[in-house]
Amino acid sequence: MNSLDGIRVLDLSRVLAGPWCTQTLADLGADVIKVERPGTGDDTRSWGPPFLHDAQGRETPEAAYYLGTNRNKRSLTCDIAQPEGQQLIRELVGHCDVFIENFKVGDMARYKLDYASLSALNPRLVYCSVTGFGQTGPCKDRAGYDYAVQGIGGLMSITGERDDLGGGPQKVGVAVADLFTGLYATVGILAALRHAERTGQGQHLDMALLDTQVAMLANLGANYLVSGKVPGRAGNAHQNIVPYQVFEVRPPEGSVEGTRDHLILAVGNDGQFAKFCEVAGVSSLARDPRYARNAERVRHRGELVPLLEGIMKTRTKADWLSALEAAKVPCGAINNLAEVFAHEQVRARAMVSTWQHPHRPDLQLVSSPLKMSRTPVRQDLPPPLLGQHTSEVLSQVLGYSPTQLEALRDQGVI
Repeated sequence: MNSLDGIRVLDLSRVLAGPWCTQTLADLGADVIKVERPGTGDDTRSWGPPFLHDAQGRETPEAAYYLGTNRNKRSLTCDIAQPEGQQLIRELVGHCDVFIENFKVGDMARYKLDYASLSALNPRLVYCSVTGFGQTGPCKDRAGYDYAVQGIGGLMSITGERDDLGGGPQKVGVAVADLFTGLYATVGILAALRHAERTGQGQHLDMALLDTQVAMLANLGANYLVSGKVPGRAGNAHQNIVPYQVFEVRPPEGSVEGTRDHLILAVGNDGQFAKFCEVAGVSSLARDPRYARNAERVRHRGELVPLLEGIMKTRTKADWLSALEAAKVPCGAINNLAEVFAHEQVRARAMVSTWQHPHRPDLQLVSSPLKMSRTPVRQDLPPPLLGQHTSEVLSQVLGYSPTQLEALRDQGVI
């Protein structure tokens, strides 16, 4: 038994924000029917390399990007540009609880697949639209991609090294505006489903990447609104806490000349700062009125951080991590992805799953982070073949006969 058993989702989204949402719903047990364009499918099927290699080392058409965002779904091909394809979607809507799309504003209305049209067929339908800028406002018709939204929404203005240290605007390494929009959409859909259960009324969720990006400014957004001061880039330092940043440490013995090593020191309160100073052998700093309280450490950042930089270079990363962890001072290594997936805690938490894929019997992919004691998440493959479940879905859900399916194939609808 999964949390969302009995919930069916018709997913007309592609690439990342929408599929990230529906992947989470599918993990929780929803029957997610991924509607893809005949012949090509979701754009991310071809977004490589890297592509999956089979057991003999030969490259397959399965892009890693697609495999990482579509687990637990069923693939159905349907050409919604054809009237017959639009009618097929309308028939499926009558058997679904959730509909999600990320087409341009107005596109769904042209196909009579907008919320007004579909809710008339299924009043309980939870309909989620995902766009760059939302369904309203002067920018609603603009294409909104994660990279651009990270810039427009302020994230790149606070990400990257300080300008006086040669820095400049920097995007985050993964498409966070897409990913967070997908997660917010998941939360909204679950709440709307609860409302529909109580009242029999569905609703329209208008999810915008820019809205999500602005919300994600979190404490820095609040900092600006409260103070009126525009925050800048601070590199790896925290805007409101000191010391909370990356420090260079002494390289291990025997390192190649020129090797540099680093660790994260994340002192979150005054007690932790006192413990850090004790470990570092500079307890007097914790008693200095310029540094005893976080507010004063922030004000005197320019004096304190250079002192700490010199202290941190006196010991190796292994020495610091061992001593600081024993003293309960937050700290951490900076791992590459090979080190991440080899990490004992990542392994212990089963964050990698192995599946029997048609192209590779030992395919490893990242697992869902949801750990639920009574309703564990599903762990099924992303649909490896485009349209793999078309006949299955249409016969099971709509009762289509083999003759009807063949006719739709002949027309290029599926």
